[in-house]
Order: sequence, then structure tokens, then C-alpha cells
Amino acid sequence: MPRHRVDLALLAVALVWGSSYLAAKEVVHADGVFAFLALRFGMAVWGLMLVLGRRVARIGRDDVIAGSLFGVILAAICVGETYGVTMTSASNAGLIMALTVVITPLLGGRGAVAPLFYAPAAMVVLGCVALTQSGGGFALPGAGDVLIVGAAALRAVHVTVMSRTSKPRRLDPTSVTLVQLTTVAVLTALPAAALGQFSAVPQMSGRGWALTAYLALACTVFAFGAQMWAVRYSTPARMSLLLGTEPLWVVVIGVGVAGDPVTALGALGALMVVSGTLWAAAVDSATVSGPARRGKPTRSGRLGNKRGSK
Repeated sequence: MPRHRVDLALLAVALVWGSSYLAAKEVVHADGVFAFLALRFGMAVWGLMLVLGRRVARIGRDDVIAGSLFGVILAAICVGETYGVTMTSASNAGLIMALTVVITPLLGGRGAVAPLFYAPAAMVVLGCVALTQSGGGFALPGAGDVLIVGAAALRAVHVTVMSRTSKPRRLDPTSVTLVQLTTVAVLTALPAAALGQFSAVPQMSGRGWALTAYLALACTVFAFGAQMWAVRYSTPARMSLLLGTEPLWVVVIGVGVAGDPVTALGALGALMVVSGTLWAAAVDSATVSGPARRGKPTRSGRLGNKRGSK
């Protein structure tokens, strides 16, 4: 599979995810997070089932096991991320999620990243700290910011677990995605029902339904389906770094469309996050492609050719 096709698919995922923070903030409130997620992922499951058709009956045991594991982690990510979005700005939430970029490569273990990688990683971290400040002296991050940090760490775990679980097995990406989304829908529907959150669903506006459908189909079915497909041809670090272009879209959409306020400290933090992400991408790409160009095994354990493709 040509690397540029995989990269383009991941960049498209980053774009729709960059728009998801504003969409979620427009439609969800803190007292209805579980119901919103159950509805979003329930719609996504039905949409994907229509695409699969009769193939649903042929989902294998390994697909169910892997998809369930991925779904449990994804449910935790979505709960933390969605609660966080309700407590901070869409721009802040999206930019802080860029911490995934620096966490994922570190999960590869000792020697997984070049020493130079820690410089852009520190820049991203400091940029995220700047985003949580109001400019009136140092203050502890808010609850929403802390939840987004936790979601970013879990996303790094999610990408890594997906890669390590998928590559040794012959999994069907679409089937695994369906099981994963179904798992999230079930795990969020249970607390939503227990808390009585579904009672607000009939009062949703047409705009609310449209945004939820966008989040379900574009930001969920397409995004996670593309991610499951790409994980077979890429490395965890490269995937996370390409998905890490998400802050670029977050800034453009948050400021340009939503009109999120921009302070000097916030602008500096955003610049540090975006610059650090791009710098980290360059460092990691050089680290991964170097062994491949020399015909040596890469960190994914595969033998690269002279062009460094998979």
C-alpha cells in the first residue's frame, strides 16, 4: 500500500476530528454526556451495519475480541473528552489532545524515539500548559483541561494497543470497527439509562440531530474505519503524528468559525503546540525511515525497502 494514501486518509481523519470539538460543544451538556455518546455511537453502528450488509453475520471471533478491547478503551476516551469539552473551549480541548503526539512514541519503550524527540515533546507540553492559563498568574488547569489530558493519554494507549493487536492477526478492519463502536454504544447507554439522561432526547432540535449525525458518520464511522484500515500499514508513532495535525484544524475552526477568544498567552500556547507537533513529526519520521532506507527492521518489526515504505 503506497504510504501517501495511508497518510492522506489519516490527515482526513485529523480534519474531521478537528471539527468534532466544536460540533460536540454545540450539542452536548455535562448532564447528558452518556446519552449523547450512546446516541452518537448507536447511530454510527446502524450506519456501518447498512454498509456491511450480510457481512455482519460473518464477523469472526478474533474480530469480536479485538473490537471489544478497543471499544472499552475508546469508551473511556470519549467520556473523558466529551466531559472535558463541556468545561473548556473547543480550541483548548483540541489543542490539548495533541499531547497524544508526544505520548504515543514513548509507549514504544526504551530507545523507541531519538533523544532529539524530547525537545519538541517538551514544546508541546509547555504549549498545553500555556493554553490552560488565563494570563493573570500561574493557575492550576481546570477540570475540563485535566479530563482532556487524560483522554489524550488514553488515545495514545488506544493507538498502540490497536497496532500491537492487529498486526499479528488477520483482522477485518470494518468488522472490528463495528464491534468497537457497538461496545462504546452499550457501555455509554447503560449509565445514560440509569441516570435518566435519555429523557432529553425527544427535545433535541433539528440542528442537534444534524450535528450528532455528523459526529456519528464522519467523525466516527469514517474516522475509526480509516484508522483501523491504516493501522495495518503504518506505525503507532506515525499514525499519532499524522493524526496530530488535528491542532491545525482545531485552531482554524475554533477561531475562524466559533470565534473562540484569543489571548496573547493562548496564541503562544497554540503556536508551541502546532510547531512542536510538526517538529516531532519530522524527528519521528527520520527515526522510522532511517532503518528502512538501510534495509533494516523498523520499530514495527517489518523490513523496509529503499524508499522506506511498508
